[in-house]
Amino acid sequence: MQSQVVTRGMKTAWILAAVAALTVSGAFATFAIGLDRMVLWQVVRACVADFKLTGTPFPCLEVDLSDGEERGAVVLRPPLSDDTILAPTRRIIGIEDPFLQSPGAPNYFDAAWRARTFLKGADGRAPERDAIALIVNSAAVRGQDQLHIHVDCIQPDVHQALREREASIGNRWAPLDVYFSGHRYEAMWVPGERLGSNNPFRLLAEGIPGAAQDMGDRTLVVVGSFRANGAAGFIILEDQVSRESHDSGYGEELLDHACRIAPAAQSKN
Repeated sequence: MQSQVVTRGMKTAWILAAVAALTVSGAFATFAIGLDRMVLWQVVRACVADFKLTGTPFPCLEVDLSDGEERGAVVLRPPLSDDTILAPTRRIIGIEDPFLQSPGAPNYFDAAWRARTFLKGADGRAPERDAIALIVNSAAVRGQDQLHIHVDCIQPDVHQALREREASIGNRWAPLDVYFSGHRYEAMWVPGERLGSNNPFRLLAEGIPGAAQDMGDRTLVVVGSFRANGAAGFIILEDQVSRESHDSGYGEELLDHACRIAPAAQSKN
């Protein structure tokens, strides 16, 4: 009798896994052609369901529920895309969600930084620290109503401009003396190999007057950095939607999309 119960349980698990796979396959197809602004959330839920049933993240690259589903995240690559993104397993609409400013919110940018180990450069090797950017677009231009952070390479001219100005970027927000794609970003620098307690959402909301009230009109860009003395850190950029200057808060404009999925993920650090 016990063996029959176990067998039925296994059959049920496999049926549920198959349903999850079919659900996520349909969701991915919808994702590819951009028909539904909630499809990313459907993909996240399907990846979590498959992970719970089978222990594999398919079709995501990774599902991390180590701190619970309310604080977890998935890493995935949308179909027909060179993009790699991280999305929370908690329902979060986007950059404007008040939860992201709360002291107890996970640092999703730190999780996205760990996800860089899924990338390789055009030469087949892991990109250098200061070649990688993490980006959240404003509500005005995002294509999905579930928070997602793009993980990719930065454009070479942006990389060079930031390297030249790295020493002058301090620990408080200040405008850069250069325009990227015709837009002037503000920048600040934070130290550390990892972002740790430096949560860019909170740094923006608490560091720029009025930002907490109009977060949906903001875009955030986090770029790996080195000081001249070799100290590791991050340059954090922000830009604001402006109807007058036709600025849509599209931080993704700084990406080169030169990174690709690595054949095997390196150990995360």
